[in-house]
Amino acid sequence: MNTLLLAAAMPATLEWSPKVAGVMIACNILAIAFGKFTIKKQNVGTPMPSANFFGGFGLGAVLGTTSFGHILGAGVILGLANMGVL
Repeated sequence: MNTLLLAAAMPATLEWSPKVAGVMIACNILAIAFGKFTIKKQNVGTPMPSANFFGGFGLGAVLGTTSFGHILGAGVILGLANMGVL
């Protein structure tokens, strides 16, 4: 009975689509660009195998910016789905 009530209270979630993937990729690129201009010591810590590809970011900066990008992307995707755009 409790499971039925919980399932009735949960809103329908958005299914994956190329539009959702595009929004997530755009949010991650935006977060990396934001990190590029705001992180003072980008190359501190373990270096990335392809340092030129990541713009000189160390492992910590890459993990931090992409984590922020995923949090930002989840919020944007939920907001756009709530507005009916996605």
